[in-house]
Amino acid sequence: IAGGSGGGGKRISIKGGVFRKIVNGKEVGAVEDRHMNIVFVKMAHAPSRMYYDKGYKEGEKVSPACWSSDSEAPDAEVKTPCASSCVSCPNSAKGSGDNGVGAKCKLSWRTAVVLPNDPAGDVMQLVLPATSAFGKEDNGKFPFRPYIQHLASHNVSAGRVITKMAFDTKSPTPKVLFSPVGAVPDADLEIIARQAKSKDAEQAIKLNVYQVDNSGDTEVAQPEEAAEPVKRESKAAGEKASDVSDVVKKWSKK
Repeated sequence: IAGGSGGGGKRISIKGGVFRKIVNGKEVGAVEDRHMNIVFVKMAHAPSRMYYDKGYKEGEKVSPACWSSDSEAPDAEVKTPCASSCVSCPNSAKGSGDNGVGAKCKLSWRTAVVLPNDPAGDVMQLVLPATSAFGKEDNGKFPFRPYIQHLASHNVSAGRVITKMAFDTKSPTPKVLFSPVGAVPDADLEIIARQAKSKDAEQAIKLNVYQVDNSGDTEVAQPEEAAEPVKRESKAAGEKASDVSDVVKKWSKK
């Protein structure tokens, strides 16, 4: 990522401007705080793309018309590609989306994360929409790709950093920015390395596509940017962020 230019299981969703814990497609908890700390253990080398020609309805399994695991060209499994390459596809062009906003073909970046105070615990998928993956720094907070590049420019691996993930309260749609808040303790580095090689981490960064003629495929990847914008009041500037240990306790059981 620093170089050149959904499955099932457990994941963190940013739908509705709230951090939600999803297990096997069902929400099991939520964190009302505007931020939470994570450690990236693995990430896809490139963003992926997915295009729905008949729209998307929450909770309904819909097969996309076209998709790409690397945002370069449609995957081989696509029966009727929209174009030979993503760069030449009109559906991936900026402004092709609803009301001339964004693109019809949604771009996202798949990552695998753990919580800093429980590095040996659940490996969770975190899918980042384009607005959270690309853009410019804002007062020390970065979209995902510039953040990884920033760390790399200082010869630091993301797996050695405790990262603060915070909602951009100026954005009308759910958008998160990242910043480093500490170093992963030396005693946890081996655990992080092991988690990066786990089956859960590998599955988290893989683009899984539901196809109507293949019931063996995993559940459809959910486009996070499809969520309706939710405007919430930001915390007072002088209020301190919660300790990492408090974040896990705030997963509300349902």
